[in-house]
Amino acid sequence: MKKIALVLLTVLLFSCASTNKTADKRPLFEVLTQQNDGGASIHFFEILSEPNEIKMLQGDENLKSKIGLNDIQTSNFVILNMGQKTTGGYKIGIENVVETDKNIIITVKETIPEPGGVVTQVFTNPFCVVRINSKKEIIFK
Repeated sequence: MKKIALVLLTVLLFSCASTNKTADKRPLFEVLTQQNDGGASIHFFEILSEPNEIKMLQGDENLKSKIGLNDIQTSNFVILNMGQKTTGGYKIGIENVVETDKNIIITVKETIPEPGGVVTQVFTNPFCVVRINSKKEIIFK
């Protein structure tokens, strides 16, 4: 029964496919997850471009549905870790991404809590995972 349903679903998906390829164009980057806690305890930016590295992301419960098999050949992934912080209110993400003829330039945005502001008094590890829909060299700014 499952096989029949799978075949019918596959036929339906392919029969509804668009012939206009420009409508299928992806944006230059997509934030897959951005969280205030759960990252590494040290500050770093990492580019994942090799199939075995990207498969590691596919094993993550929050990311596996957001990363397709074709992404291994067409995309790079970036992990931004802000490191361990002693309070809440910290955030890391993307401010801007620019594509040139030779590379992708990523401007990282780090947000810190307002001085004297009310924040949670817990250790946090802010991080962000981004898909770059290009295989060009990535430069951080």
